[in-house]
Amino acid sequence: MRPAMRVGAMTAIFLLDRLAKHWAATWLMVRGSVRVLPFFYLTYVENTGAAFGIGFSRNRFFIWLSSVLLAVLLILQGRWTRKNFWLQAGLVLVAGGAVGNLYDRVAYGYVVDFLDFRIWPVFNVADSCVSIGACLLAWGMTVEDRQEKKRD
Repeated sequence: MRPAMRVGAMTAIFLLDRLAKHWAATWLMVRGSVRVLPFFYLTYVENTGAAFGIGFSRNRFFIWLSSVLLAVLLILQGRWTRKNFWLQAGLVLVAGGAVGNLYDRVAYGYVVDFLDFRIWPVFNVADSCVSIGACLLAWGMTVEDRQEKKRD
C-alpha cells in the first residue's frame, strides 16, 4: 500500500469516526439510549478511561499512551515490508482509530462512545478500527514470521 493511500485511508477512518461521534453528541446525547435491535442499542457515553472502565478519569495517561503508540507504529511501518497487506491494513486501522480517540481526549477530555451490545462495554468506530487493526497486525506478524522461516 502506497504511503498516500495509507494516509488517505487513515484520514477516512478519522473522518468517519468524527462524523459518527458528532451525530452521537448532537442527536443521541439528548435521547440517552435507543434500542435498535433486541441485542443492540445506541447509547451515548462520555468515557474518560479505557475499555471496561479501566483507568477511569486518567485522560492524560491515555493521551500520552496514544501518542507513544502512534509514534511506535509510524516507526515500525517503515521497517515492515510493503508487500504484507495484513501489516499495512492493520497499521492503517490502528493509527486511524487511535487518532480518532486521541482527538476526543485532547479536544473534550473524554471519548464519545455509543455502540452498545449490552454484554460488552459501549464503544465507537475508532475502538472498532483499533481492535480489528490489532488483529490484522498480529496476523501480519505471523505471516511475516512464516515467510522469514521459509527464507532461512
